Amino acid sequence: MPDQAAPSASTAGGPQLAGAGPAGLSVLPSRQVTRTSETARRTLSGQEASRKQLPPRAAYALAASVIGLGLFASVTPSPLYHSYSVLWHFSPLTLTLIFATYAFGVLTTLLLAGRVSDQVGRRPVLLAALGALMGSALLFLVASATAWLFVARALQGLATGAALSTASAALLDLHPRRDAARVGLTNGVASACGLGLGFLISSALVQLGSAPRVLPYVVLLVLFAAAFAGAYWMPEPVLDRSSFRLTPQRPSVPAGIRHPFLLASLAVIASWSLGGLFFSLGPGLSAQLFRSSSVLVAGIGAVALALAGALSQMIFHRTAPWIGAAAGSAALAAGTMLIVAAAVTGSGAAYLAGSVVGGAGFGVAFLGGLRQLVAVIPGQHRAAVMSAFYVVAYASLSLPAVLAGLVVTHLGLRVTFETFGSIVAVVALAMAIEAWRTRPGRRSAQPESGQPSDHCVSR
Repeated sequence: MPDQAAPSASTAGGPQLAGAGPAGLSVLPSRQVTRTSETARRTLSGQEASRKQLPPRAAYALAASVIGLGLFASVTPSPLYHSYSVLWHFSPLTLTLIFATYAFGVLTTLLLAGRVSDQVGRRPVLLAALGALMGSALLFLVASATAWLFVARALQGLATGAALSTASAALLDLHPRRDAARVGLTNGVASACGLGLGFLISSALVQLGSAPRVLPYVVLLVLFAAAFAGAYWMPEPVLDRSSFRLTPQRPSVPAGIRHPFLLASLAVIASWSLGGLFFSLGPGLSAQLFRSSSVLVAGIGAVALALAGALSQMIFHRTAPWIGAAAGSAALAAGTMLIVAAAVTGSGAAYLAGSVVGGAGFGVAFLGGLRQLVAVIPGQHRAAVMSAFYVVAYASLSLPAVLAGLVVTHLGLRVTFETFGSIVAVVALAMAIEAWRTRPGRRSAQPESGQPSDHCVSR
């Protein structure tokens, strides 16, 4: 889970990943919610019963829809950036800075307010975040200069980080069996579908609509309003609430799980770097390869990448995590090299094939790496470890896109894509090799020692 980092003259879109990342963009699970005394529980239950509430299944679906909608909104402006740049005469560097503003907003929320919903409850944070997202849509709707885009993207980034972290925690709260694997799958599929559908629907409205700078944001406002109403009626799963405290979190990783953390980090670096690169340079490359100025054609690769990631997670979610991490990373590397080959040869077919293969690897690799990590995190360190994980994720998303935006004007679109794509492929191959090298059968065959090694997970 950004703006387009470096559009060419024909580019129609850009990266908008947030919170989450594509294909498994779960964000900061909450610490375990402590239970109140029986008297406090009855008091709070009585307060909750005084208003109508959504049934549990509908509340769970609402939390998933907030995740998808947050990422849907993050890519909605992408097909319009070329129009904005022509209208207000700003450069690719300005667009890169707009993206950096959004990414900084998401990271700021994750680091400063990741645990706020544990303190004040899920509903208040979701209501505030969705209200702020409606405000950001209004800012885009009335934007009349480049400065408006900076303000709108900053507000959207802050609100998206809060919405995704809270909705991710609510998913686990509302699942009847507190099944982390099932919740992770729901989160990942919702994230990837939000990205793909957001890019597709926004592109269609821009291409076909009579008011391209109005209709996409009107759709967003309607969707956010519906989600806001749902959040108002959802049951509050946090019973032991306290006053609001803004406490910066220091990401940390216990020594015993640093190797699983390394594997998960390699998976997220490879997959989210490809996402950042693809959503930044992909639309421009697509427009060149297919010789079209259509925003639908420009976004076809990004849509294929995101939706293939969602589909691959649904198909392979029962695969052993280490197999998913290894095979997914190999597919990610292969797909990335196909895209690089398309840039070299000018082949549109290779570009689409690489988008599908890379997207499938993207989803499976991310889910596999994340499942390996989540399975071994000590309960008392969950928030700190996941904070560190998503700092790595958003750095992986933002840094390649920003760097690409800075160098594309000097190297050209194709050379930049070839260079950064090759780096992503190398990282993905390293992840595949490391996941295979530390597979369970190999670890169990190693002699046991008095102390668990850095490469062994202590359960």
